[in-house]
Amino acid sequence: MVRKMEKDIYDLTVDHILENQEKAYRLAYSYVQDRDAALDVVQNAVCQALEKCWGIRKKTALKTWYYKIVVNEALQYLRRNRREISTRPEEMKEEAFLEEGYERSDGDGQIFARVMKLPPDMKTVVILRFYEQLSLAEIAKVTDTNLNTVKSRLYAALKKLRKSLEEMEYERA
Repeated sequence: MVRKMEKDIYDLTVDHILENQEKAYRLAYSYVQDRDAALDVVQNAVCQALEKCWGIRKKTALKTWYYKIVVNEALQYLRRNRREISTRPEEMKEEAFLEEGYERSDGDGQIFARVMKLPPDMKTVVILRFYEQLSLAEIAKVTDTNLNTVKSRLYAALKKLRKSLEEMEYERA
């Protein structure tokens, strides 16, 4: 009987990964800002999820658990590569690539560009809330943060975004 449950959770994990591969890629890309690096992050997250899925006790936790793995893998990638970037800045002359994974209501991605300039904690909350449609409780689980902390980060991020967009409109006028 125990073996049957393990098989079920593995199959559910595989199904979840396959159904959400584009979301995982977009989330990874939002952190690393590079197509190939985002694919590497997702690949590492998939491997880790498949190896560790046996520890999941509730099937309902699969979604937030997998998001947490993707976020952690992206952050780990950034930490590893920050050292490499600082040692070889002359090799970083790559042109910027604007990922079209998220649908942008403002047409040219100005809001998304402003989101990407937020501090990491605020950026994570905004991306998970508005681009990945996670609830605040799910975000708290993904980030291992208190729900009230998630709320305060979200409200602070929205305040910064509002101020930034107002300044942008003022400069246009």
